[in-house]
Amino acid sequence: MASLSRNNIWAHLSIGLVLVLIAAFAGGLRKWHRRPAAQSKPAESQRGLEQTAESRFEQNQELTRKAEVLVRFRSGIAAEVIGRITARLNDEVEDRIESVDGLNVIEDEDGRSADEVVAQYRALPEVEYAEVNGIITLDHKESAGKHIHANDEMFSRQWGLFNSGENGGKFGADISAMRAWAVTTGSDQVVVAVIDSGVDYSHPDLANNIWTRPQIIKAYQDDDLTSGDAIDHAVDDVHGFNFVDDNDDPMDDNGHGTHCAGIIGAEGDNGLGIAGVNWNVKIMPLRFMDADGAGTTKDAIEAINYVIDRKRAGVNVRIISASWGSTAKSRALADVISRAFAEGILFVAAAGNSSSNNDQTPHYPASYNLANMVSVAAADRNDELASFSNYGAESVNVAAPGEEILSTWLEHGFTEKKGTSMATPFVAGVAALILSRNPKMPVSDLRAKLLQSVDVLPALKGKVSSGGRINAAKAVGAE
Repeated sequence: MASLSRNNIWAHLSIGLVLVLIAAFAGGLRKWHRRPAAQSKPAESQRGLEQTAESRFEQNQELTRKAEVLVRFRSGIAAEVIGRITARLNDEVEDRIESVDGLNVIEDEDGRSADEVVAQYRALPEVEYAEVNGIITLDHKESAGKHIHANDEMFSRQWGLFNSGENGGKFGADISAMRAWAVTTGSDQVVVAVIDSGVDYSHPDLANNIWTRPQIIKAYQDDDLTSGDAIDHAVDDVHGFNFVDDNDDPMDDNGHGTHCAGIIGAEGDNGLGIAGVNWNVKIMPLRFMDADGAGTTKDAIEAINYVIDRKRAGVNVRIISASWGSTAKSRALADVISRAFAEGILFVAAAGNSSSNNDQTPHYPASYNLANMVSVAAADRNDELASFSNYGAESVNVAAPGEEILSTWLEHGFTEKKGTSMATPFVAGVAALILSRNPKMPVSDLRAKLLQSVDVLPALKGKVSSGGRINAAKAVGAE
């Protein structure tokens, strides 16, 4: 009987073990199905990404054999004179940048290199400056008072909004979003322009917060970029503009812009996906990066010029989020960003991902010393400067969460990315929260408010000018 009892015990234990393993496998399968879309390819370093995009761009340039340069003619030089100069040099004015007097994009028609064309124009007395249309790459890095909690299904993984200390993080190392939401969750009267690879405006967690041109606002018109008859060169810019293909469809085919847009303004408290810094806001998608994440200075300038035009037309676009950059300095790009300041538009830019000091090796546009510029470094979930992030005691202004950031992605999915690209839209999103409470705040005051509303951290002393990481609750007066 004793032997039989032992056999029964072992039989029952074996059956129980099998049932436990089946339950564990089923639970893991359920978790796997709830996991956001995985990256389709291994992570690359930002430097590798830049080299890949740059080499592809250069190969395309070799195929087209048409150099593009940015030329600003001196004040008072008429368009007719510019036309005669370019015709004499066998060139063509591809686009006039209306917001900056005398600034033109000129295309060579006789096979010269960009440097040769620049030298031609710099030698002319009518020219203030001339420069090559440079290459730009994305800046993502591959690889308790009263509060309101969002019910979005993946909110618990958004440590940048609420850090509970999970996954080796530090409790409270976040932007204090839930306390800010007790005061404001944003406003659909505030428009943020995301100048990037476009935005998937059909994404279910973004669709309700995508800007749509009101009927009372005239369609965008640019005689150089848009098609039409001789009188009307307007394009129906329903949701923004595509400067890669010069049309009205800014749909994202890279993913980067969609990820940045979700950080700013994924619809919050809708039981779906994630929450943006703003639950209510309007995202204006502008595509100047192609599917490989490569763009040009010219297309970036045209996108900023578009934002200025829409602001003048009556659109309340107050913030540009720019998660990209290059080590090449462009006076033309600086000029058009400066013009955006005159129109009351804040420019938030990524500091870069080379682990370098921008005070010594600038990263543009973030390193332009302009009144509307906010340069953003990346912090990790322990309130430390992210290992890849650029910094600069003078030229980088503030830090924001930028590592293991979950946001919206292509094919209506969600994924994690890291980089100063991800930190930048956190700051742009907080700026939009501030404007939801103070819609007429001047851009200089808005910038000051952002930099004064930080959690000063020992790890950021001497790394960013404010000495801290952004705090949304302080920015909107919740603490």
